[in-house]
Amino acid sequence: MVMQDGHGERDVQDALLDYINARYAPEDSLLRDVLETARAEGLPSIQVSPALGKLLALLIHISGARRVLEIGTLAGYSTLWMGRAIPQAGSLISLEVEPRHANIARRFIAQAGLDDRVEVRLGPALETLQLLTDELQFDMAFIDADKENYPRYLDWALRLVRPGGLIVADNVLRGGDVLEAGATDASTKATQTYNDRVAADPRLEAIVLFTRNGTGGVDGVSVARVSDDVSVAAEQYYRE
Repeated sequence: MVMQDGHGERDVQDALLDYINARYAPEDSLLRDVLETARAEGLPSIQVSPALGKLLALLIHISGARRVLEIGTLAGYSTLWMGRAIPQAGSLISLEVEPRHANIARRFIAQAGLDDRVEVRLGPALETLQLLTDELQFDMAFIDADKENYPRYLDWALRLVRPGGLIVADNVLRGGDVLEAGATDASTKATQTYNDRVAADPRLEAIVLFTRNGTGGVDGVSVARVSDDVSVAAEQYYRE
C-alpha cells in the first residue's frame, strides 16, 4: 500500500503497529494503569511498546530463561511483561536509579502478584551491577537505560549472562542517528559503539529488529545470543 501524501508512510507504520499490538500484544488493565500512572507522574514517555513487551516475554519462553536481569526499570512496564513470563521458581532483578520510578514499579509488581520473584534494586546501575558478580549467572539481560553507558552495560552483561543466554538492548537505532558518521552526541556515539561491538564480538551472534520509538520514529532492538563455546573470558573485555 503506497500513500501519496507526505505523512502517509508514518500513518501506515503507526496503523500497522496498532494492528500488531491489538492482535499479538493486547494490554490488560494493569499494564494500561502502569502507562497512565507514568504519564500522570510526569515520567518520560519511553516505555517499550506492547509489541516489544510481548517479544521480551516470548524470548523468555523460547529460551527457557529462569533468571533475568533488567537494566532500567522506569515505571515497570517491561518488568511486568517479563516478570509474568518467567516461571514461578525464577527471578527477575531490575535496576533503577530514580527512587520515585522504583517505588511506582514496586507498587505495580506487588499488584501483579510478582513480588515473590521480581525485585527492583535501587542505585546507579554501574554500581549495582558490581554486587551481582557473586550471584548465579543470568539467562537473559535486557538493557534499556541511559544510552551513554550502553558499552559498559554490555561489558557487564557479558560477565553476568551465561553461555547460551540472551542479551537484548532497546533503542539501538535512535531514529537513524546511528548512521551519522562522526557523531558528537554522547548517546549516539555510545549506541554506535554498542552496535559495532555486538556485531564484531566472536562470542555473540546477533541481529537488530526494526521497532518504533515513543515519538513514532524508527528505532531498533538488538537481540544477541552468547556463544556456548566462549573461547575468550568475558573479563578480558571488561573496561573500567
